[in-house]
Amino acid sequence: MNKFLAVTRLKTDNESIETTTSENQSQVERKIEKLFESFCSKAQCDPESPVLYKQNHINYIKNHMFTLPENYECLDSSRPWLCYWLCQSLALLNCNLSILEKSNVVSFLSKCQHESGGFCGGPNQMPHLAPTYAAVCALCLIGTEEAYAVINRENLYKFLVSLRLPNGSFRMHKHGECDVRAVYCSATVARLTNIYTDVLFESSAQWVIRCQTYEGGFGGVPGVEAHGGYTFCGFSALLLLKSIHMCDTKSLLRWVANKQMSFEGGFQGRTNKLVDGCYSFWQAAIFPVISELLESENQRPMWSMYDYHALQEYVLICCQNRYSGGLIDKPGKPPDVYHTCYVLSGLSIAQHAVDNSSCVVGKPENVLNKNNPIYNIEETSLQKALQYFSMTEPINYF
Repeated sequence: MNKFLAVTRLKTDNESIETTTSENQSQVERKIEKLFESFCSKAQCDPESPVLYKQNHINYIKNHMFTLPENYECLDSSRPWLCYWLCQSLALLNCNLSILEKSNVVSFLSKCQHESGGFCGGPNQMPHLAPTYAAVCALCLIGTEEAYAVINRENLYKFLVSLRLPNGSFRMHKHGECDVRAVYCSATVARLTNIYTDVLFESSAQWVIRCQTYEGGFGGVPGVEAHGGYTFCGFSALLLLKSIHMCDTKSLLRWVANKQMSFEGGFQGRTNKLVDGCYSFWQAAIFPVISELLESENQRPMWSMYDYHALQEYVLICCQNRYSGGLIDKPGKPPDVYHTCYVLSGLSIAQHAVDNSSCVVGKPENVLNKNNPIYNIEETSLQKALQYFSMTEPINYF
C-alpha cells in the first residue's frame, strides 16, 4: 500500500438516518474506495506511483485551444474564460504555445475588448467584470509585448469606476448583480495592470468583510452561507486591498480546514456538499497565504494546516482522465477545461506547500510549475506581468 494512503481515512457517518445527501455521499465514497483499492494493489509494484499524465493533459488542452466540441456552445458568453483556463493549464504544465498560437489568442481577446473599457464574453457583447478578469489574466499568461499592449488601461479604469457603488462594492456589469466576486475581479485587474487607486477602492474592504460569516468563510453578499469560491474571492480581495487585518483568519482557517473531506482527501465547497476537484484550488489556495501571515507574526504552526498529501492523492488517483487527458470534478464525471485548470492549479498549490520535495506525491516528474495562490496565475508569468506594468506610464485618472 502507498505510504500516504496507509493513513486511516474516515467515511461519513450518517448516524443511521438516510437522506438524499447521505446517499449521494455514500455513492461517491464507494466509487473512490474502488479507485483507492485498485491503486494500492498496483502501487505495490510501482512505489513511485501515482503518476500525473502530463502529456495526455497537454494534448487535451491543445485540442481544445482553437477547436471546441459542441457541448461548449453554452459558454459563448464566456470565451475569455476558455482562453484563461487553457493558458493557465499549459503554463502550470510548463508547455508553451507557439508564437503564432499566442498571437492568435491575443488577436481574439483584442476583439473582446469593449470600446468603453473592459472585456466582453465574446466579440460584440457587453463588457463584464468576469471576462475582464479572465482576459487580463490570459494576456498576462501569454506574456508577450503584443499581449500586454492589448489592454487599454485608461478605459479599463473608467470601466471599473462605472461599476463601483457608493458603499465600496462593485457590480459585475452595468445594472448587474453585486457580489464579492466583483470586488476581487476589480482589485485583481487593477493590481495586475498598475491602475489601482485608493479612491477607486474606498470602503471596498469594509464591504467585503461584511461577507465573512459566523462560520468563518465568506458568502457572496453579506448575510448568506459561506462558500468556497466566494471565500477565495473575499479573502484574496482583502489581501489585494491591503486590509487582511480586518479578516478573522482564525475562524476562516477553522472553516476551510473542515472543508477537506476525511475519506476522499479533496475539498467540498460548502458544508454537507460533495467533494469537487475544482475546490482543490478555491479552498487549498487559502492555506499558503494564512501560513505566511502567521509566519510574519511568528505564529506559524509546526503542523500542517491541511493534508496536502491526501489532496494530491485525490487529484492523481480520482480526478484524471488517464487516456484522453483532462481533469474532472469527481469519479464518473467527464473532463472539461474548467476543472482541468482549477484541479491543476490546486495540485500545484499542494505540491509546493512546503519548500522540499517530500511534499510531492508520486514521481518528481509530477511536479507542476508554481502557482500564485492570490491571482491564480503561474508564478513566473505573474512576476513578468507585474514587472512590465510597473514600468508603464501613469494613466489619466481624470
